[in-house]
Amino acid sequence: MLGQQVDIVSTLKERLPPIGQFGPFIALLIACIAFGASTDRFFSGENFSLILQQVTVVGVIAIGQTLIILTAGIDLSCGMIMALGSIVMTKLAMDLGVPAPLAILAGIGVTALFGLINGLLVTRVKLPPFIVTLGTFNIAFAVTQLYSNAQTVTEVPALMTWLGRAFPVGGTHVTFGTVLMILLYLGTWFWLRETGAGRHVYAVGNSPEAARLVGIPSEKVLLGVYMLAGVFYGIASLLSVARTGVGDPNAGQTENLDAITAVVLGGTSLFGGRGVILGTLVGAVVVGVLRNGLTLMGVSSVYQVLVTGILVIVAVTVDQLSRRGSC
Repeated sequence: MLGQQVDIVSTLKERLPPIGQFGPFIALLIACIAFGASTDRFFSGENFSLILQQVTVVGVIAIGQTLIILTAGIDLSCGMIMALGSIVMTKLAMDLGVPAPLAILAGIGVTALFGLINGLLVTRVKLPPFIVTLGTFNIAFAVTQLYSNAQTVTEVPALMTWLGRAFPVGGTHVTFGTVLMILLYLGTWFWLRETGAGRHVYAVGNSPEAARLVGIPSEKVLLGVYMLAGVFYGIASLLSVARTGVGDPNAGQTENLDAITAVVLGGTSLFGGRGVILGTLVGAVVVGVLRNGLTLMGVSSVYQVLVTGILVIVAVTVDQLSRRGSC
């Protein structure tokens, strides 16, 4: 009888995710309860819809950032690459009259190209991802400013703002961009969990050399991850245009840190090889809830940044301690 109980407990431990992965959900629950008790306006469908709208751009950028961090890398250029993509697609459409679908594909193509450049420098030249992406951050910023003449692109085609439109769901208006973000997370979760290519990402993050010895092409996996991240940044470009209605050359300067914050709060290890993509979505929502709740309470934006910074340090500390405990 005792042996059967032990077997049941062992089976549950194998099937259930590690307790640390519940951290983002617990943090989200605590934040919602705290803000719900502090202001009557927090618990409303429209407010939750607003929170999701506010995190769509960073949320999609964070998908690409998660893939890179799973391979023990990091991307500081993601926000500026996103801004460049939005400028390319809007200027092609408005200045050159390129049809909106082709302009959108061109913008995503440019962001994918920057992802390819990052990947080549990391895999072929063997440069540290931190240095590579810090350099491409500045390059993307300069190209964005030069190409746009530091001017915002207005009056964009209706197709580029379609994702910013909303439809009613039980009395609450939900944007198509929010739906797209959720579908992208679900698709990426399935890919990482159920396909060989997705599992290779985790293997390379755990140990590139060990992955290579068992026949996994580590460099190809890394190159593919950086290119795929670039595609996600391009989709985020379109979401940014849809949300604001303009191509803004000054966008993207803080989104890199916001995306990294979402990934870390979501439980993905900065040391690679461990994390769940859906945790990143929860991490992005946690940041959105904190900022929204503190704003409703009339708290200065400076304190919002302070609280976010503290949460990041706590999340990294928990990750470090859990790694030591598993050694």
